[in-house]
Amino acid sequence: MTKVYNDPAEFKNEVINGFALAYPDYVERVPGASGFIRCGGPRAGKVSLVVGGGSGHYPSYSGVTGVGFADGAVLGDVFTSPSAEQVYRVARAAHGGAGLVLAFGNYAGDRLNFAAAADRLRAEGVDVRIVYVTDDIASAAAAEADRRRGIAGTFTVYKIGGAAAERGDDLDEVERIMRAANARTFSFGVAFAGCTFPGQSGPLFAVAERTMDFGLGIHGEPGVRSDAWMPAAKIASALVEPLLAERPEGAHRAAVLLNGLGATKYEELFLLWNNVRPLLVDAGVEPVMPEVGELVTSLDMAGCSLSITWLDDELEELWRAPAQTPAFRRGSVRTATSERYVAPAAAAAAGTAGQAAPESERAAVVVREALRAMTAVVVENEDELARIDAIAGDGDHGSGMVRGLRAAESAAGAARGGVATVLAAAASAFGDRAGGTSGVLWGLFLRTIGESLGNDEPVDAARLARAVRRGAEAMKDFGGAELGDKTMLDAVFPFADALDANLAAGSALADAWAAAARSAVEAGAATAHLVPKVGRARPLAERSVGSPDAGATSMGLILTVVGGVLSRHRG
Repeated sequence: MTKVYNDPAEFKNEVINGFALAYPDYVERVPGASGFIRCGGPRAGKVSLVVGGGSGHYPSYSGVTGVGFADGAVLGDVFTSPSAEQVYRVARAAHGGAGLVLAFGNYAGDRLNFAAAADRLRAEGVDVRIVYVTDDIASAAAAEADRRRGIAGTFTVYKIGGAAAERGDDLDEVERIMRAANARTFSFGVAFAGCTFPGQSGPLFAVAERTMDFGLGIHGEPGVRSDAWMPAAKIASALVEPLLAERPEGAHRAAVLLNGLGATKYEELFLLWNNVRPLLVDAGVEPVMPEVGELVTSLDMAGCSLSITWLDDELEELWRAPAQTPAFRRGSVRTATSERYVAPAAAAAAGTAGQAAPESERAAVVVREALRAMTAVVVENEDELARIDAIAGDGDHGSGMVRGLRAAESAAGAARGGVATVLAAAASAFGDRAGGTSGVLWGLFLRTIGESLGNDEPVDAARLARAVRRGAEAMKDFGGAELGDKTMLDAVFPFADALDANLAAGSALADAWAAAARSAVEAGAATAHLVPKVGRARPLAERSVGSPDAGATSMGLILTVVGGVLSRHRG
């Protein structure tokens, strides 16, 4: 259990503050951002590698920021993707004028938020490449390798990419090398006990006494199968054999990581390595500079993972290359002599926001009240949403939605203007504070609704219905999910359909919305019968059957309480 904390909601921020105080010779805090760049800032003319993801995985990601490794690291809340805004700020600070590689594990929230940040950077003229790591063999079959999660193999891919950037390779080469390393990296893990969020009384998942779960994730996701307790020699075989089954033809040299997940300590890992290494050698594998220790953790999870990156001459040189970071030091580094890169001053934003029509300002009052109601209902149901999400995911949906809605409510309260202005402020705050998939999609949903309604006209039933549908379509297009994939879309589209039908039948807005919200709640409950096809629940799809989707459930709750607000503001 995670025992050292003050306010659980401030856990990540206090961790970041402490890390900055502990390692000022290695990293610089990026002002206004949850992340760091290497001490001395970006080197002019050098490709910059920025890595990131949810916190709770130290030494990923801040601990490997330094010479020969990452140039910047951005951290979200525990097990939650950093927001697009946070990624943008850290990447901008890390940019040395030669382009950026953004690298992360293959999770929906990270892909969406890093992609949104990359789009913003490209619009400013920065050349950005994205490399996401797909090493977890338990999360998808070899034929669907692009759907695999990124776990401890991220460490090796980042190390190789960082070394390529350090020696002066251009952006095309760094991207190519990292993709080659990812394609030759495979991991498999075992859990002996689940991990516990700060402030929570129980773990995200439980492993029965005298059993162990194989194929775990690193965000509190349980394994894909359970086995009875077995001695270390058999655990070693259970980890090695499936990895060797995906060995590329002719490969024999490998970077090997035996990674502790937080509560399995070094003595146990060394004992296990004593059993793993002979199995590799007997199979004709030559371990090259193996690493045994905590490299990509999962808070206080008891367990470990084994990662193999099959090396050729090029990758081996980069794996052996020196590095100097807070958590990983190898060889003697020589820093480049180029000066710190100074980015050109950004052009001032043109124009100012126009005045809103009085009708839109009055509608904005209703928006603020709706956001207060949305926050209240999610806070009331936070624990239940976490319980549903933890069945096949990481259990953070409730806390993420609470963070996002509280920030949105506060931002909307401070914003002055019409509906579009207030919802834009709420959307930005939601996305930045919530992070993860929900953060970027709910931020997009709110922003699109606001843009559709504008600041210049009254908000009537027909315009509101069109705005909601446009918001739903925007989430669908950006997130890439489809109806039936077991996501929040499975609640919001039935709502939009029912709202249109009820209005067409002559119902008043409040009545039409209330009836449509009931449809959304029913559709959300019906997701219990669906199999998830995207997101963190996908590798544990069968465990999810019988439980509704947390995102669809929260969508139903929110649409219902907004209906209550509309009922109090009829006309």
